[in-house]
Amino acid sequence: MTQKPRSVKPAVLAAAALASLLALTACSGGANADDGGDAGLKVVATTTQLTDFASEVGGDDIELTGLLAPNASAHHFDPSPADLLALGKADVLIVNGADLESFVDDAVDASGFDGTIITAADGIDLDEAKHITAEGAATDEHEHEHADEADHEHDHADEAEHDHDHGDVNPHIWTSPKNAVGMVTEIADGLAAADADHAGDYEQRAASYTERLQELDTWIAAQFERVPADERVLVSGHDSLRYYLHDYGIEFAGSILPSFEDNAEPSAAEIDALVASIEEHGVRAVFVESSMSPKLAQTIADEAGVEVVDSENLYADSLGAPDSDGATYIGATVHNTELILDAWGAQVDAVPDSLQG
Repeated sequence: MTQKPRSVKPAVLAAAALASLLALTACSGGANADDGGDAGLKVVATTTQLTDFASEVGGDDIELTGLLAPNASAHHFDPSPADLLALGKADVLIVNGADLESFVDDAVDASGFDGTIITAADGIDLDEAKHITAEGAATDEHEHEHADEADHEHDHADEAEHDHDHGDVNPHIWTSPKNAVGMVTEIADGLAAADADHAGDYEQRAASYTERLQELDTWIAAQFERVPADERVLVSGHDSLRYYLHDYGIEFAGSILPSFEDNAEPSAAEIDALVASIEEHGVRAVFVESSMSPKLAQTIADEAGVEVVDSENLYADSLGAPDSDGATYIGATVHNTELILDAWGAQVDAVPDSLQG
């Protein structure tokens, strides 16, 4: 996603509210959890996935705050005064990077954060990520050809209006368990550098969690290997699963929203093009991410004569609520895999004990 810089007005307003909150806190004279004893390294993470990774690596050695709520999206997020208060007190901020969080610079300025920033994307090969992102360009070009055929009356102004600037790196890097390993390693290294006294503990937890991520990758690959290559074709709400699809040899036939973002608006011609792509590829089902409304997906699926899977959403932009299958990164990724395979009518092995819970 290449997202236009957000207006600073929400951050300025939040900063004003934060100043009032800080003043009230100072006047109260009361103690809080941050004032006494060794509360551990204060860490703030942006996305739900990063919060889960930080929890796995940090354990009881960190005091962790996640900015995004379950089923929320970083594509359109404005931090609250409470978020900025937590960020202002933090020792470490963990961000995804890859141009995902357009709100971070304003939030850092508004909160007065002056600690260490760990960019999880630094743990993966960004050149490879650019290459994988480019794989989607062919799909986009094919859909635009269909769109041109569907609407010959589009003038240049209309084309400019619907020209979605995707950037050269799809920011949903965490959807690949292989990438998740690199992100976790980067987080562990950053926490160890910020808190040398517990460096060994961070490294040990990261190594243990990495083993589970590698087992997750092996299990997923075995499930998809049973599905013939020409039947591994997927349509999603937006282009959120690029790295997951690449890892497991799944063709991307298009998305409902023609963007990395989950709040873009497709044109009528782009919708017609997606329906044509669904019919051309023999797509069995349209999947919807948990951060999106399923209404447009249902319309497209009805027109194409296929199923829409929205009662059990995919967890892509965000993890789910604490009581859901998607409460953790591993749980969410297992859920996504089972959901896709079930919609395709494929057999799924039992989930290994190491990936449970």
